[in-house]
Amino acid sequence: MPTRTLARAALVGAGALTLLGSLTATASAGSPTAGTAVVASTAGQGSAHVLAAPYAVEPYETVNIRKGPARSYDKVGSVVANQPRGAYCWTHGETISDHGYTNDVWVQLVEGYVSAVYLKGNEYGDLPASATC
Repeated sequence: MPTRTLARAALVGAGALTLLGSLTATASAGSPTAGTAVVASTAGQGSAHVLAAPYAVEPYETVNIRKGPARSYDKVGSVVANQPRGAYCWTHGETISDHGYTNDVWVQLVEGYVSAVYLKGNEYGDLPASATC
């Protein structure tokens, strides 16, 4: 491999690591801004990976992820308390009541849906009111 190509590959690799580091810092800050990338652990795999989504949400307790916005949908996984996840939008679904909160808002994550009752922030899990599915 010529020296020029090797140097270019090293710069690209270093740039990717720098970008990954800044994405990790953004995710850990919990900033729900457009373009946020969230670092999350895949259940059962134990390794971190970047999930690209426009928003970040964080549950205050472990919560089930479902295929749709109701408990009648199959469970596809769970999110551990305080673990940020990428989110796309929110929608109305089954009304959930727990810990003195009641609402019918479900947030669509990369993996499925979670009730906003279990998410930190406002009634939309800190997504903008305009971020409907």
